[in-house]
Amino acid sequence: MQKLTNKEEEIMHILWRLQKAFVKDVLFEIKEDKPHYNTLSTIIRNLEDKGYVGHNAYGKTHQYYPLVEKEAYKKRFMNTAIENYFNSSYKNVVSFFAKEEKISADELREIIALIEKKQ
Repeated sequence: MQKLTNKEEEIMHILWRLQKAFVKDVLFEIKEDKPHYNTLSTIIRNLEDKGYVGHNAYGKTHQYYPLVEKEAYKKRFMNTAIENYFNSSYKNVVSFFAKEEKISADELREIIALIEKKQ
């Protein structure tokens, strides 16, 4: 699975949400930094070349759909981020969020309960 640019990832989130979309549908969903129609079309074709997107042809028009499931991408993205930024340590991930005050003690207790249930 090739790494996606920020704009490609944004477009994939739109396609995951819509399931099937024409370029104009994707363009409508982009709220900030809207690319030109032709630029967006090129980005979507690049996603297709990378294996993330497929299409159905209707004459000269294409309707695009995701080939990679969001969960599969999320798992790959998270594993790579944890390897690269946290030395493959989930403890370091949780410590980071605790230090940044992004996770509460109650949430940590919920996580511990989930872990203990599985054992």
